[in-house]
Formats: sequence, C-alpha cells, structure tokens
Amino acid sequence: MPELALFPAPASAGDERQLPRNIEAEAAFLGAILIDNRVVEDLPVQLQPAHFFEALHGRIFAQAMALIERNSIATPVTLKPFFEGDEAMKAVGGVGYLAQLTGSGAGLIGARDFARQIYDLALLRELVDVGRTLVENALDTSESVDPQAQIEEAETALYKVAGGEAEMGSVKSFSTASLTALQAAERALNSGGHLSGITTGIASVNAKIGGMHNSDLMILAGRPGMGKTSLATNIAYNAAERWRRDSDDGIPPEKNMGAKVAFFSLEMSADQLATRVLAEQSGVSGEALRMGKISKEQFQQLSRAAQELQTLPLYIDDTPGLTIASLRTRARRLQRRHDIGFIIVDYLQLLQGTSKGGDNRVQEISEISRGLKTLAKELNVPVMALSQLSRQVESREDKRPQLSDLRESGSIEQDADMVLFVFREDYYVAAREPKRPVEGDDVKIHAQHEEWAAEMERVFGLAELIVAKSRHGSTGKIRLHFEAKTTKFSDLADESLAYADYE
Repeated sequence: MPELALFPAPASAGDERQLPRNIEAEAAFLGAILIDNRVVEDLPVQLQPAHFFEALHGRIFAQAMALIERNSIATPVTLKPFFEGDEAMKAVGGVGYLAQLTGSGAGLIGARDFARQIYDLALLRELVDVGRTLVENALDTSESVDPQAQIEEAETALYKVAGGEAEMGSVKSFSTASLTALQAAERALNSGGHLSGITTGIASVNAKIGGMHNSDLMILAGRPGMGKTSLATNIAYNAAERWRRDSDDGIPPEKNMGAKVAFFSLEMSADQLATRVLAEQSGVSGEALRMGKISKEQFQQLSRAAQELQTLPLYIDDTPGLTIASLRTRARRLQRRHDIGFIIVDYLQLLQGTSKGGDNRVQEISEISRGLKTLAKELNVPVMALSQLSRQVESREDKRPQLSDLRESGSIEQDADMVLFVFREDYYVAAREPKRPVEGDDVKIHAQHEEWAAEMERVFGLAELIVAKSRHGSTGKIRLHFEAKTTKFSDLADESLAYADYE
C-alpha cells in the first residue's frame, strides 16, 4: 500500500494547504472507476464524496456513483455534460481533465489501496479539525465556559472520528437495511421462533417482546417497592451469562443471544448491586446476607456463586449525579474497551441535564430521554432506563400503572420504543392487612382477617410486567413469579397462567 503522503504548499497558501491529503491517489482512484465501474463493488471502506480533499474530485466521485447506481456507465464521456459549467473543472483545463484521469491504468492495480488511503487521510483531517476546535475552546477563559462540557464534546467528536462518521452521515441503502432485518429474522428462527434480540433470560418475556433490540430505548417503570431494580439486575445477569455461555460454546458474536452489560447505578452502590446478584444466584436471602445471618452451608453456596460470577461480563458504574452527557461519554468508553452490547440506567430521574434552563424540570427530563434514545442509536445497543411513577397511582382504586403516570414529562413516553411497568398486587394487599384477631375478638374481625389472608394467598408471589407501549409488537400483560427473599423474577410454573390477562 502506498505510504500516507503530505504535500505541504508554500507558507503563503495558509494552514489549510498543510492538511493531510494525496491528490494523486484521488486522481488515480477516480481514473480506475472511470475505466472499470466494477472497482466500486469491492472496496475495503465506504467512501463518500466528503472523504476527498479536492472538492472537484468529490463531485466527480458523487456523479460517477449516481450513474452507476442507476445502472448507467460512468465514463469521461457520460460525465462530461455534468461538468461543462463547473468552474473548478475549467481551472484544470476543462472537461478534458476527465479523460486525463484515465490516461494511466495504474489505478486499477492499486484501487483498493488508494481507496483506503483516501479514507484514512480524511479521518486524519477530521482529527486535525477536532484538535483545532479543542485548542480554540480551551483558550477561551470567559466566565460562561464549562471545561467539563468541553471535554465531553471533544470525546463525542473523537468517537465519531474513530467510527468514521464525522460529517460523513450514516445513510444506508434499503438493501443494507433489509439484510439487517433478515439477519434478525434468522436469529429468531434459530432461537426457536421467538427471540430476535438480546435475551432477558425470562422465556415468557422473550416470547412477548422478542428480546431486547439494538437502538431501542426501553423504559422500565414502577412505584417504589415494585421491584424495578430487581428485575433490571435479573435481566442484566441473564444477558451477561448468556453471552458468556454462548461464547464458551463457540457461537460467533453476531449470533450470540446475550450481551456484555454496562449497569449505571445512580441510586445504589456497586457492592449493593453485587449483593443483590449474589442473593439471586445463590438462593440466599439478601437480608440475611447483609446481616451475616447465614449458615456455613449458605456461605458455601455464596462462595460458589461468587466464583461463577468472576468472569461475568457485567460492568457497574455507580458514579452519583451523572449528567446525560457524562453518561454517554462513559458508555462510549465502555463500549470501546469491553464491546458493551446492552446498557441499563437506574434510574432516569437521578440523571441531570446539561442545558442551563433554570428550574424547568420537564425540559430537563426531555433532554435526558432524548439523550438516552440518541445513545441507543449511536452505539446500536438496547438501552433500558428505569423510571419512577407519579404518586397519582396511589390515589386510584386500581393501582396498575398507566402511561400517563410517567413522571415529569410526556417525552419519556414519546422517545421510548417500549414502556414496561412492573406491578405486584401483593405489595398493596399486604399493606391493607386488617387487625390481627386475638382470643375474644368479635367474629367479624376474625372473618375480615380470614378474607384478607385468602386474598393474600391468591396474589402472593405473583407479579405483572405490563407492556404499555411497543413500537415493534402488541401491548399486554405477562404474569411472572417473584421470590421476595432473593428478589428474583422468573417464569410461572404453570405457563398457561402467564398470558391469561392479555389485553
């Protein structure tokens, strides 16, 4: 491959002339295309007109590609009408320049190398631009300057350069998009016909939503005590464990049904989350674990579980008070370092916005929800954000949540691809326990408590996951089993009951 070349111009030409470029490589590559249009069918990179340093070369490439995509032939003759009035073309001698590009067939031999060099030099120029902007902003010492925000913006710009995205766009042809959709359908078929995304580890949930899909923002909401964080940690463990298991079985990453997980915990510390996961997987009560009230046998169970979790690809960031910009920056770093495929945020209302909009909380939440959706698309991973619900739920006779209960902003519902509510009726029934009867109490008191006990027995250990919004499928309810001792959600033993209440 030719060496990357710099062609410095005289100092009077200005700094822009010092940018990395190889005009000869651009000309040779364009000549190869005009000699044999099939060159563009097998390129190592996705070249765009903006990748060319010489603007005229970018326009020639764009017009040639437009003809090729219409199944026409791109040659100096067919391109000539498009450039007869082009001032830059006149400056290099007129449309005869198109024929000059094909004067040597050398470009055909090294077309792939030239394409890679054009692309790499474009990234270097973009890197120079990011550096200049960073220096200019850092030299600004006015009172309104926010250094942390500048760092986050610079990291965002560098991330785009690393992905080759800066100023190049992300337009996909329908054929590319349809191929991705077909691959998702193949995953669903190979998994048994119901799982096209990342597994939740709960069969009835997978059957309803098809797994968690890349670029989706999922909102998991509920009132305090419903088990939002517990369900999130269950799903995080299940996805990470499936990734490990499929990887050990030699399944390639594109067919792996699990994912490496990043868990941003703004409410609980990393060790508290680890305690929950240990309790869930060992079967030892989380309360007993925290208080040390465990037997030697239970300690051995914990030790075995802890040993198995050593290689679990689950990464916890418990930094408090994150802004949405900081969270996105940290998520990008984690993906670069660990190839993260699933992100959980606990919880949305504890994030802070970056705009200086005063006390407008609705506007701030809107910024946060849009930022989370942007993150899901940018990293092409599912993002699950936990959310609180407003107190108006408690004032209704039926405590089941509704979309209107999402706190502080309708933008959460609008930005989300899926909204899930966790509801446990036994939580509310337990709170209504009447006076416990004692010897000598009235028969009515005994009857009231017996009626309550019967109701409690009916709902104890049952939970509902309500799919209130889904851009990809139907809404409805899934009944799950909830083990309060270990805060673990699982499928009901009697599968016929799981979907009995679908709406």
